[in-house]
Amino acid sequence: MRVLIAEDDERLAKMLRLHLERAGYQVDVAHDGVTAIEQCQTFRYDLLVLDWMMPYKSGIEVATELRGERFEGGILMLTARDTEIDLVHGLDSGADDYLVKPFQANELLARLRALSRRQKKAFVSVVSYQELELDITTQTISYAHHPLDLTRREFEFLSLLLRRPEQVMGRELIIEIVWGIGADITDNALDALVRLVRKKLDAAGAPSLIKTVRGFGYRLGDPHA
Repeated sequence: MRVLIAEDDERLAKMLRLHLERAGYQVDVAHDGVTAIEQCQTFRYDLLVLDWMMPYKSGIEVATELRGERFEGGILMLTARDTEIDLVHGLDSGADDYLVKPFQANELLARLRALSRRQKKAFVSVVSYQELELDITTQTISYAHHPLDLTRREFEFLSLLLRRPEQVMGRELIIEIVWGIGADITDNALDALVRLVRKKLDAAGAPSLIKTVRGFGYRLGDPHA
């Protein structure tokens, strides 16, 4: 399923995007209401995640305008407003559900799964690069069809790179995804984790897939390049 996240907080939008991609959704991001409408007029989205308060057009205005244009996808509204009249207003604008900030990523995913079932469409379940394959349904990674024995953090790290092959992932972002926002983790801990993952890839016959980008982070790349 293709999802558009419309959220003006760039850090939150980035984190939401990564959580949704990890769950198997194809994700685009807009940082204001006007851009969100333009993207919906250009691309076909199955689900929208709309922040209530955005520049230029609010989530309420976006939902109302898109429903007026016969947008049939599911709409989940993110809001800091929790009074009954606000929530009713949000649903009356065309939203199917709402989530009050702050919220847990698992709750967001549960709401989207519910909306996904209403859409009656499947989403991507497998992501691959070279012979490395991530099965989102079983939450496993294999190489040449042989499952890798990974710890939770090793899995989080490798799946992050696998979802965006050839794209450099910064060290700070990796630490936030693998250990959590605000985690007091040193660069040495990340480097140690990377060494362990590389060792397991080497043992599986997949050497040199993880490339170091000095001064920035890591990426997944062609071992022969």
